Amino acid sequence: MRKIIVSNLVSLDGFFEGANKELDWFTVGPHFFEYAREQLNSVDTLLFGRLTYEHIAAYWPTSTGNDSVITDKMNNLPKIGFSKTLQAVEWNNSILVKENIEEEISSMKQMPGKDMVIFGSGELVSSFTRLGLIDEYRIIINPVVLGSGNLLFKGINVRRNLKLTETKILDSGTIILYYESVQN
Repeated sequence: MRKIIVSNLVSLDGFFEGANKELDWFTVGPHFFEYAREQLNSVDTLLFGRLTYEHIAAYWPTSTGNDSVITDKMNNLPKIGFSKTLQAVEWNNSILVKENIEEEISSMKQMPGKDMVIFGSGELVSSFTRLGLIDEYRIIINPVVLGSGNLLFKGINVRRNLKLTETKILDSGTIILYYESVQN
């Protein structure tokens, strides 16, 4: 069965974006890009909430100067945008899911293929966490305290137990924590 993986950069205090939606605090380098390439090679579907989809769809198709493997994967892998307000998605290989999210995801998990990954998309991560749809969390802790911003997990009113399966310390001081969801 395919897994849903969350892969998000966060500050030490748990924010995935700053108070003004800034991302300039991300600490990336050669080891981070190696992680990104490996991850994109291990999945076959990218999942996004509306805001992240719009932001990334505006960036990647015209991106220059980035790692060619990452750029190719971001532009060519199948993408699913989850939104009740978007009318259409036009980025290459994108589809829009507006309703029955839990049923759609459960069905997709049963299909043959590689795993699926969520980037950014705090509201989607929170929604999927509440529904128990996330199989693995890859939390990439950046060596910064923002003090304010948008928390990765909001409105979670159900405990989700996790098991730490791996840690990676990158040369930049960033730490990747790998957690598997454990049935409550």
